[in-house]
Amino acid sequence: MKFTALIRQEGKLFSSLCLELDVASTGATAEEAKSNLIEAIELYLEEATEEEVTTRYQPYSLVAPLEVKVG
Repeated sequence: MKFTALIRQEGKLFSSLCLELDVASTGATAEEAKSNLIEAIELYLEEATEEEVTTRYQPYSLVAPLEVKVG
C-alpha cells in the first residue's frame, strides 16, 4: 500500500505523520523518522481490524503549498 508522509523537524527531532491513517512517529533524522513511521504503520495495520482501518483511512488527493496574505 502507498501512503503520504509529512516529515518535519521539531527542535532536535523529526516528526513523521501518515496523513491517510493519522499514525505518527519520530526520529533523530528525517530518514529515521520515515523508517519509524513505516514500522508504526505496519504495526497498526497488523493489529487493527479491517473496519478500524476503513473508518480511519482518509485519502488525500492533493498536498500543495499555500500563499497566505498577512496584514
